[in-house]
Amino acid sequence: MADMDRRSSSRPFGLFTLFIVPVAATMLLYRLDSFDPAPLPFHDFSLEPIVVPKVNPRLLQDSEMIGVGKLLGAEDIAYHSGEHVIYTGCADGWIKRITLNDSTVQNWTFTGGRPLGVVLRRHAQLLVADAEKGLLEVTADGSVKTLTDEAEGLKFKLTDGVDVGVDGLIYFSDASYKYSLKEHLFDILEGRPYGRLLSFDPSTKETKVLARDLFFPNGVVVSPDQNSVIFCETLMKRCLKYHIQGERKGLVDKFIDNLPGPPDNIRFDGEGHYWIALAMGKSWEWDLALKYPWVRKVVAIMERYNVRPNIQKNSGVLAVDLEGKPIAYYYDVGLSDVSTGLKIGDHLYCGFVTQPYIIRLDLLQHAARATT
Repeated sequence: MADMDRRSSSRPFGLFTLFIVPVAATMLLYRLDSFDPAPLPFHDFSLEPIVVPKVNPRLLQDSEMIGVGKLLGAEDIAYHSGEHVIYTGCADGWIKRITLNDSTVQNWTFTGGRPLGVVLRRHAQLLVADAEKGLLEVTADGSVKTLTDEAEGLKFKLTDGVDVGVDGLIYFSDASYKYSLKEHLFDILEGRPYGRLLSFDPSTKETKVLARDLFFPNGVVVSPDQNSVIFCETLMKRCLKYHIQGERKGLVDKFIDNLPGPPDNIRFDGEGHYWIALAMGKSWEWDLALKYPWVRKVVAIMERYNVRPNIQKNSGVLAVDLEGKPIAYYYDVGLSDVSTGLKIGDHLYCGFVTQPYIIRLDLLQHAARATT
């Protein structure tokens, strides 16, 4: 009987240890942590995602992998039609060339940083948005030169997307002037607009801030009529249009919002469509975090202790027309962190922030189908 009494009396203490102590420790950790997320303008993305008339939910299953093990973090893709090769910047700091005929991967040139956005300009010069080094130019022989790494006395912290107009003017994004690439999740979780859209004029060497107070501006593309620059605002799940010509020059308008997920890069295919890479699909967990700053603080604390919820799935690429109207959506429940999508001929090539390969989808064999 005495043993039973002792066991009974120990149960409340066991329950206390099992539940109350961890909760108390978590609350104390929360109160002591200095991370202070801001409320977001939730009304800007609280609606249901846009309806896309055609979908292919088997992007990964229907695709072939290229450069497996040699292309870790191939974040963006630039295509050289004359040589039938693509260039991509990888996590190891190398710009790599992939010959499309036989999928051969070559280490082409080393930036010494983390190359993200890439685009070819005239005379086979490659422009690189390097998260650590700034805006770079790589000549045909592989020589690397820094074009700019600051604006208005403020250093770039996360140079991200890049494109160039026919007049040679370069447009690019600095996703955050506070957080580096390794810290980028904290920029998103903090919920304050530290990003900028910029331009660089090679003839005058002048760097201008075109738009500021942006929520993680990412991919950049010049419209085919050269009248505007479309750029992705990742945290807000939308793309905006900055006018570079016409009556609204210097102003920013909505291009497309309520995207199925946060956009990364955006590319024009030369055939009337933009292709927007989405890092993940709709997630109630992420929507909850966007709505409530305290949830984002909890996620930030978990991130510091290397505990990250697995919510990034249904990643893919959305095709829209020149007015921002959705055309087709290619995604897969098994995909996460798709960072770029580029249509080359009859194929869609996709790069990733974290995966060690790129994928290629035959759009004729695996076209998106009507949803109704």
